[in-house]
Amino acid sequence: MSKNLQQATLGGGCFWCVEAVVQRLKGVSNVISGYAGGTVPGHPTYREICSGLTGHAEVIQFDFDPSIISYVEILAVFLTTHDPTTLNRQGADRGTQYRSVIFYHNDEQKNQALEVIKEVQEYYEDPIVTEISPVPIFYEATEEHQDYYNENRQQGYCRIVIDPKVSKLKSLYSHLLA
Repeated sequence: MSKNLQQATLGGGCFWCVEAVVQRLKGVSNVISGYAGGTVPGHPTYREICSGLTGHAEVIQFDFDPSIISYVEILAVFLTTHDPTTLNRQGADRGTQYRSVIFYHNDEQKNQALEVIKEVQEYYEDPIVTEISPVPIFYEATEEHQDYYNENRQQGYCRIVIDPKVSKLKSLYSHLLA
């Protein structure tokens, strides 16, 4: 990878799902699960996030090499491997912590996010409700939440919820896989 890495921060329901998808993309490194976008100061705990009272979203933050994979390609994968049309919910996970969100790091990312959403909208019957906001403070989740799918593939949640997302990724975006 080049030294011209950029950073991205995305949330689409449980961070384990988004992490598992993004980790498989070529040109992506340093994928960290965590929390962002809340109103409560300080480093929130997983339990506090799950209460829905802090306003934080479960997100991942990662580096990518734009000479290998573009931000636009990453966003296309992101917006088609979760449901960006459901407000504060992904499957059985409900609450603002599970919202679909793109936290942009600069104006170029913001503009690309707006454009990709406009392009991807035609594939959905309902309107895309993904939040687009400037990146706030990112808080890293504890070690047990990192690399979750890779470390726990036999766990029920991984087999039932994450496996289909990874399968969809492989069928739609094999050309982007590491």
